[in-house]
Amino acid sequence: MSQQRKDTTNTASSRSQGQQEQQFNILPHPAQSNDPADLVGGPRLGAGLGSKPEVHAYHARDPHVPSQEILNSLEAPKSREELHRRAEELNKK
Repeated sequence: MSQQRKDTTNTASSRSQGQQEQQFNILPHPAQSNDPADLVGGPRLGAGLGSKPEVHAYHARDPHVPSQEILNSLEAPKSREELHRRAEELNKK
């Protein structure tokens, strides 16, 4: 018990000399659950695709079918032989 009294006396005398003792506090964590998404508060600027709820997978609907105008403007697909010739050209260089 005398040791405890001695420590508090030294601390009190050091405070009177202009030195302050460091104090640390424990703050509560803002999480309400173990899910990290709970800490994210809505869309953030520059956060990529995750910041735009309209592009999330659960907003997906039927597959996109292009209009006939777009289909007509596309070039015809190349045949297998044309693709093999082109691949050989590119591999030679």
